[in-house]
Amino acid sequence: MIAGCSDRLIPDIRRDSCWASSSYEPSPGGDCKVETFKISELAKEFDITTRSIRFYEDIGLLHPSRNGNTRIYKSRDKIRLKLILRGKRLGFALAEIRELFELYDTNQSHTQLNEMLRIIDDKQATLQRQLDDINVVLNELKVAKHVATKR
Repeated sequence: MIAGCSDRLIPDIRRDSCWASSSYEPSPGGDCKVETFKISELAKEFDITTRSIRFYEDIGLLHPSRNGNTRIYKSRDKIRLKLILRGKRLGFALAEIRELFELYDTNQSHTQLNEMLRIIDDKQATLQRQLDDINVVLNELKVAKHVATKR
């Protein structure tokens, strides 16, 4: 643990494997360091273009800080980017992802939580229908292959 970081216990970042590739900046109100990332580092890690990351910023899904023209992404941005990409892979529209982020970021009233659950339930039902359709097609292909090999 690093000495002098208030009363918080944080891992020794000098032994962190990201130390060499990522930068660290002073956190507000303390001498502890916060891990930051350049856009190129995130693009490489997630195998996407920097343009994609800038697009997610343009539509309000990511909120990096700036140092002049340089975007500075924090761990929160990295996690949100991971969730964006996972959501897209699962068939969520960017508007749905934004809505989930907004519901999560606000003070979550009972109504907001119910709305979040509704969105998740709807997507789960859609994915289940798609999975059922895929299984039907896979079985049909299996039968067709079996018939073709008997000829």
